[in-house]
Amino acid sequence: MASVGICTTCASSWPRSRSLNVGGRNKSRFIMAESMNLVENYSSLTADKQASVVPVYKPTPPDRDLRTPHSGYHFDGSTRRFFEGWYFKVSIPDKRQSFCFMYSVENPAFPNKLGPLDETLHGHRFTGVGAQILGADDKYICQFSEESNNFWGSRHELILGNTFKARKGPSPPAREVPPQEFSRRVVEGFQVSPIWHQGSIRDDGRSTYVQTVETASWEYSTRPFYGWGDVGSKQKSTASWPAALPVFEPHWQICMAGGLSTGWIEWGGERFEFQNAPSYSEKNWGGGFPRKWYWVQCNVFEGATGEVALTAAGGLRKLSGLVENYEEAALIGVHYNGKFYEFVPWTGTVDWEVAQWGYWHMSADNNTHMIELEATTKEPGTPLRAPTMEAGLAPACKDTCYGDLRLQLWEKRSDGSKGQMILDVTSDMAALEIGGGPWFNTWKGSSSSPQLFGQALRVPVDVEGLFSLAPFLKPPGL
Repeated sequence: MASVGICTTCASSWPRSRSLNVGGRNKSRFIMAESMNLVENYSSLTADKQASVVPVYKPTPPDRDLRTPHSGYHFDGSTRRFFEGWYFKVSIPDKRQSFCFMYSVENPAFPNKLGPLDETLHGHRFTGVGAQILGADDKYICQFSEESNNFWGSRHELILGNTFKARKGPSPPAREVPPQEFSRRVVEGFQVSPIWHQGSIRDDGRSTYVQTVETASWEYSTRPFYGWGDVGSKQKSTASWPAALPVFEPHWQICMAGGLSTGWIEWGGERFEFQNAPSYSEKNWGGGFPRKWYWVQCNVFEGATGEVALTAAGGLRKLSGLVENYEEAALIGVHYNGKFYEFVPWTGTVDWEVAQWGYWHMSADNNTHMIELEATTKEPGTPLRAPTMEAGLAPACKDTCYGDLRLQLWEKRSDGSKGQMILDVTSDMAALEIGGGPWFNTWKGSSSSPQLFGQALRVPVDVEGLFSLAPFLKPPGL
């Protein structure tokens, strides 16, 4: 699921074109970039599950390329209200299908739910771990546990997992393990890293209001090629350096704007195999979701040479303090040919017009470029859950992966008009979302930062570098 937390390697290895093969048409293995310097190869296929596409497992390397800030698990051990959520998407253009994996943990300070004394001291809290998938044909599956004692996350890297049902004998994993060991110890659960993803879940029967599948299992590897910033440069925090402070919540970080994934997904009895499929990941964390938000994301485009990745969103989110203050914030980010085009309130203006459902329009400019996107859908959308303070993991948003989208990007002339066109691309596989509310009518707005505040946000503060001399003081998640 997506929300907003925005504050008012080499050219020779660059993927020039996409080679996608679905359903076993190409039996070659997907080999990750040699520059990742990984050491362990593994195929976890068993004798009774032969396949033509074989994902290659390699453990997550230290100091990997394209790592973004805030990749780690942000829970600091305190009893304050807290959630963290992760989103991973794989798109299969030949089948016009997408799979969106969403994981969340709520109030992990209470891993076995709250007892009477806990509720007296801390107030009522919702607890637990959820795994949701919006899959083929916009169908859905969700498995949830009110306990989080089998959830784990890496303090400074995008690695996490959970066991819903363990096998008899060995204990559930508490860290990244090779795929065959995960399968030996876990019946239902998941583990995911920047370059490997596997799991198996069973629908818990609570989603009677939507089309569901009974089971889902998956195993695939990923090669990231876009983080959040120019390729070959230090990657950025999505919400600039204040994201390290508990001021603007929830926070938001795009962890991988673009990657290529190879493997398989079994979806309610139907098997999807893919090779070099466009993929994406992001995360949120903080005290609670925005009051209201919208989101557009796409990695599958027609009309461009090379890989294009778009993420755009906006939201009404609470500012810290005793008074109920909210701000409207928005962002558009595009990666194309190794370059990152960023449109945020502290470098320009972002405007939007988003209907209650079916229509998303955004435009923005900065000192050097202008951008416009328009997305529509005739699909009814699928309700998804989000970790809410009012009801825990509850239906709070609506999504589809069948959006029609047009994206245009121009250079900006000195007089402020549109100059040379850089991109004019379309897609019929855009992921679209609205959430929170109330949505009484079309939401129109504009977001920009005051001059002094915007200048402060443009200062290139290297928050991670500040902790290089005292890494033991580095806060979790960063």
